[in-house]
Amino acid sequence: MDKVIISTPEAPKAIGPYSQAVKSQGFLFASGQIPIDPKTGSVIAGDIKERTHQIMKNITAIAKEAGVDLESVVKTTIFLTDLADFAAVNEVYGSYFKQAPPARSTVQVAGLPLGSNIEIEAVFTLN
Repeated sequence: MDKVIISTPEAPKAIGPYSQAVKSQGFLFASGQIPIDPKTGSVIAGDIKERTHQIMKNITAIAKEAGVDLESVVKTTIFLTDLADFAAVNEVYGSYFKQAPPARSTVQVAGLPLGSNIEIEAVFTLN
């Protein structure tokens, strides 16, 4: 099995024993991103829209390092600690996927790392 680890300083360092992303079998699997500023290593202040933008910037940086872009995303999962944020997240998220958006799941969870209220993971096709 081919497995290539993707890492870039333009996205937050992993906060545990995982990789930012892994290329394998024609796909790129990006680990869940929370709204961490890669320069400071801290969760950004701000509302859910600002936090969603930060996450999408982080995912974009990982994709760029792997040689793809957001048009290659085939599936995302969004984790929210409060589904009341769903509409605001959709507004920002949708601005990154104007045409042919990927498949997606959104779920409410009890908690996320570093007290974040949102996390997004993405799967890209490399073909």
